[in-house]
Amino acid sequence: MAFCQTSPSHDIEILFTSDAHFGITRKAFRGDSNVKSSAVNAAMIGQMNALPGQSLPADGGVKSGQPINGIDYLIEGGDIANRMEIPIQSAATSWAQFETAYMGGIKLKGNNGEPLKFLVIPGNHDISNAIGYAKAMKPLTDPTSMVKIYNLMLKPATPMTNEAYNYTTDKINYSRDIKGIHFMFITLWADSAERIWMEKDLANVAKTTPVIIVCHDQPTCEAKHFTNPIPPHNMTLENKFENLTAEYYKEGTAVTGDNAATDIEQRGFVKFLKAHPNIKAYLHGNSNWNEFYTYTGPDNDVALPVFRVDSPMKGKFSAKDETKLSFHLISIDPTTMQMTVRECLWNTNPASPSNTMVFGDSKTVSLAVN
Repeated sequence: MAFCQTSPSHDIEILFTSDAHFGITRKAFRGDSNVKSSAVNAAMIGQMNALPGQSLPADGGVKSGQPINGIDYLIEGGDIANRMEIPIQSAATSWAQFETAYMGGIKLKGNNGEPLKFLVIPGNHDISNAIGYAKAMKPLTDPTSMVKIYNLMLKPATPMTNEAYNYTTDKINYSRDIKGIHFMFITLWADSAERIWMEKDLANVAKTTPVIIVCHDQPTCEAKHFTNPIPPHNMTLENKFENLTAEYYKEGTAVTGDNAATDIEQRGFVKFLKAHPNIKAYLHGNSNWNEFYTYTGPDNDVALPVFRVDSPMKGKFSAKDETKLSFHLISIDPTTMQMTVRECLWNTNPASPSNTMVFGDSKTVSLAVN
C-alpha cells in the first residue's frame, strides 16, 4: 500500500539513517537475541512508513506542530554490507537484503506524489569489501555493494561490473540540486582527492546557493581510514591503517587508538570550508549516535553545523539500550532557508513495537548564505 499526501507542500522532507550493516546481528532486540540485521532494519522501515499523518513536535522548527505529509528522500549514509564481522556474509547477499528491506519495503511518497527517492553513499565497510582488509577475507574482495551504489547513484551509460570496478578511479561522488539547495555526496570523507572533485562541482554552483555535505565519516575522519604512510603503503594489522582515503597519514606511522590525531589532515578540509562559506551543514554516520554539534576544526576557526545519525545495528549507545534507536527526519523550508533536524526514536517500547515513533531532540539551523 502506498501512502498518499493529504495536501501539497513546498517543504523538503528527508529521512536520514546510516550503517545498516547487513550481515551481522544485534545482541538483543525486542526480547530476542542475536537478531539479524534484515529484521532490525525492516522494523525501522516499518516505523518510517508510519510517519505520514503524524504531527511534528511543537519545537519552533520548520513545520512545527504540523502534520507530516510526504517524505521526499531517504539518505543512507553507508556501511550497507559488513563482511568483516561474524557471521560472515557476502556483500552480494547483503546488498540483496538492502534492496528488499529499503527499496522494496519503503512505501512512502514525496510531497509531489512521486515515490520517495533514495540517496546512497558508501561507508568504510563497503569500501573494505571492495579493496580488501589487513585481516584477509574470503574471498579477498567483494565489491558488490560499491558497484551497486555506483550504478544506482551515478547511472553510467554502461553499468559498472565487479570485474571492472577500481576504487582508485571509480569514486561515488555526485550532487543533487533540491529546491535551491546543493547537496554534495562524497566517498567517505573530504580528503585532498575528494576536494578536487568538490571544487569542480562547486565551480558550477552560485556562491549564494547553500551547500550541504553528506558523507560517511565525521569531519574529523578516523586515523585508521587514512593510507599507511610507510612504503610500500600496504595495509597491515600492526599499524592498523585501512587505506580508505587517498591521503597518507601525516601524524605518525601507526594508529594509536580510536581518537588518534588527524589535525594535519583536517586543516586541508578547514581551508576548503573557508574558501566556500556557502557550505552550511554536514551529515554523517560512522561513529553512530544521535548528535547535533558544531565542527570547529583543530584550531577553532570554523563553525559548521553537523548532524550525526544513529545506526540500527551498531549505535554507540543504542547497541546497549535499544530504546535509544533513532533516525533523523530533516525538514527544510526553501523559502526561509531554515532546516530542522529531528531525532526519531523508533523503538522506545520494545515490548509493544506497534507503538508509534517518538520525537526526541531537534535542532534548527539557517542555510541562508550571507
